[in-house]
Amino acid sequence: MACFERDGCLLHYEEHGQGEPLVLLHGLGSSSQDWELQVPELSRHYRVILMDIRGHGQSAKPRHGYQIKTFSEDLLALLDHLDTGPVHFVGLSMGGMVGFQFAVDHPHRLRSLCIVNSAPEVKRHNLEHWIWWAKRWSLARLLSVETVGQGLAARLFPKPEQGELRRKMAERWARNDKRAYLKSFDAIVDWGVQERIGQIQCPTLVIAADHDYTPIQQKERYVALMPHATLAVIEDSRHATPLDQPEVFNQTLLRFLAAASTSQGSLSPC
Repeated sequence: MACFERDGCLLHYEEHGQGEPLVLLHGLGSSSQDWELQVPELSRHYRVILMDIRGHGQSAKPRHGYQIKTFSEDLLALLDHLDTGPVHFVGLSMGGMVGFQFAVDHPHRLRSLCIVNSAPEVKRHNLEHWIWWAKRWSLARLLSVETVGQGLAARLFPKPEQGELRRKMAERWARNDKRAYLKSFDAIVDWGVQERIGQIQCPTLVIAADHDYTPIQQKERYVALMPHATLAVIEDSRHATPLDQPEVFNQTLLRFLAAASTSQGSLSPC
């Protein structure tokens, strides 16, 4: 197991393949294991780097340090540790939020940015937002991680032929440390950098599932704020697009990365 320490927190990471460095960062309650359908394909072309966000997977579960900005600084420390230079970055859900934070704080460290089923802010603007988050906050605390995992797996993978995927993901979710999961959940609420994403200059791809939690129109609005961003919609997919549509996701990402690599001479670093 590869790991490094930042401010007393032991963080797990993996490397696969060779080439330009490509970071894959998972979402809330997940781990680097959930990129299993991407690593074999992507590592044929890139130096793939996976990190378990603090509180997740095989990384430590400290009592403090659960903020999106801290997760971003953990990633920066890993890239310094590995001496990668600028990287391509792909982030799913909460991992995408970390990517937005990283992009506005450390623009020179990115070759490209890919955001998957995520957003540059999670703000409670009205009563409906407050009620929705209050329900999620309450359920996260009242229910066991096993029960939450079973519910999420059923929602994300509802098709009869996805039974094995449902079982596997519910089993993985049940391994979460509840205290770390709740602290990470709280880190998302009221976080945001949307007012700064117009500064992002590197090639950017936003991937949206057609059945994601949030509508495609929301992604269209924030994509329009970034000067070099495009939107790709993947059909018949829900929030965990890399798992439910791996072939389409991999090919969409590879096309973007190839174009981003050839455009480095015409665009400034991020």
